[in-house]
Amino acid sequence: MCYGFDGEGALRRSLAERGLSRRSMLKGALGAVAGGAALAAAPGLLSPAAAAVSGVRRVPPGRISIQLYTLRSVMQGAGVDRTLATLADLGYPRVELAGLYGRTAAELRGTLDSLGIRSSSSHDGISGSPAALEAKLDNAETMGQRFMNVPYLASSSLADWQRWAEQMNVEAQAAKARGIAYGYHNHAHEFTTDLGGGVTPWDVFTRELDPAYVHYEIDLYWAVTGGVNLGMSNDDAIDFAIDTIKCSPQSVLQYHVKDRHPGTGDHCDLGTGFIDFSKIFAAHRVEEYIVENDTPEVTPVQTAEVGYSYLRRLRY
Repeated sequence: MCYGFDGEGALRRSLAERGLSRRSMLKGALGAVAGGAALAAAPGLLSPAAAAVSGVRRVPPGRISIQLYTLRSVMQGAGVDRTLATLADLGYPRVELAGLYGRTAAELRGTLDSLGIRSSSSHDGISGSPAALEAKLDNAETMGQRFMNVPYLASSSLADWQRWAEQMNVEAQAAKARGIAYGYHNHAHEFTTDLGGGVTPWDVFTRELDPAYVHYEIDLYWAVTGGVNLGMSNDDAIDFAIDTIKCSPQSVLQYHVKDRHPGTGDHCDLGTGFIDFSKIFAAHRVEEYIVENDTPEVTPVQTAEVGYSYLRRLRY
């Protein structure tokens, strides 16, 4: 059952609230033209002019990001600077943090600024105290973040999910007062755990999280996996993920773009699995398209390179 949520309208309002400057829009447009020219000769791809005529869309390069959890094995010590520099060389304009890698927020912000990368989002757990919440928001503000997301919650208790929803609403109001959008990042169990009477964690959150303050960062791998775990075919599981997005009363502002192996169900690099991202993106556009792979197949840097290239080439 859908709730009549206008996802495209929410995106337009959100972009208006961000106050995108003419300079940033022009820079993005020039980057799109340059990138499109480089890709125009690739087999099976439309030129920018042909895409404009046909109405085919592409992922805006400025909205591509990567969750640094993907690179956790090399985001250590001196590898932090090397890895971030590599991401900048690959073309990533944004990253999503999974911690501060042994640095203060100010130190990490300085490194990213020097590379021309923005930390626009982060994964931060629910705060254990008011002081912890303030520290979390201080760090996000120092980093200049637009988003902050709770990455994981799990319980078979209905009361736990209700309590978490209540606390997230409070934290989200505090975040909004600082200009930070507060969200929740799903896995698969939110769609399958029976809390009693067929009620799932997703039912609780869609009912009790305040849409005025809390958004969703939908992990597409896990949303599709939720459908598969409910007994759906691969194709139906993709439709399940789309229905989940379109029926949400909360805004869906971010995607984790992760592919799923058709045989094993494991994570795999973008473009090597069965998830039809073109279909999903055509159904609902977001502010950020965040590459992630929990288990990179070769090296995390190669996964990052494949992911960025895939999103730049994708048409929908």
